[in-house]
Amino acid sequence: MERLDKILVSQGVGSRKEVQKIIRSKRVSVDSKLVTKPEFKLDAELSEVTLDGQTLNTKKHIYIMLNKPSGFVSATEDNLSRTVIELVPDELYRRGLFPAGRLDKDTEGLMIITDDGDFAHRLTSPKNHVWKTYLAELDKTPTDEDVKAFEKGIILEDGTSLLPAELEIVSDKTARVRIREGKFHQVKKMFAARSMRVMYLRREKIGGLVLDSNLTKGSCRELTNTEKEAIFVVK
Repeated sequence: MERLDKILVSQGVGSRKEVQKIIRSKRVSVDSKLVTKPEFKLDAELSEVTLDGQTLNTKKHIYIMLNKPSGFVSATEDNLSRTVIELVPDELYRRGLFPAGRLDKDTEGLMIITDDGDFAHRLTSPKNHVWKTYLAELDKTPTDEDVKAFEKGIILEDGTSLLPAELEIVSDKTARVRIREGKFHQVKKMFAARSMRVMYLRREKIGGLVLDSNLTKGSCRELTNTEKEAIFVVK
């Protein structure tokens, strides 16, 4: 249980003093009941808090699924390009949001945005080997030899050894690749090591979480608890 004023401050409503004034001004309700005492305690995960009739997301942490479009960088701020954080609508935005993992500026698809550092570490830590699935359009069609090379583990020109990955030939010049690590430009470098160039790349899955087909490019929504748990399936 936490104090109402503390919860509102954590959500960026205002400073402690400003929030206390707002509460005393009869502008805040908890579970449809007007609350005028800043010290009022509630379970932020279970209670509905409204300010001037608008529902606030008072959960301790938030987990957002984004269908990332090309042209946005995976960062909280950037002096040259727009960031994925700018795509989060006001009703989901809160201070401390950041992308859990990254996609290249020109890569599209599934991205998780959160304010939970422990969750993000679990998702991106190499030792956890969370599978990521990508659909790639290439300048040529992969061969069975390419599939075997991915299974064995690609070695890059600089000597970097990558973990075994899965390569599926979908159609002419289109392939699906699954990796368990996320080194810089990894998918592009893996194909380059096999003399192929990636023309288009989209991430479809993280673990068992599939990108919602109803999400248009640049749109996002909050994950359900079931979806959040699905991320950490083995395969």
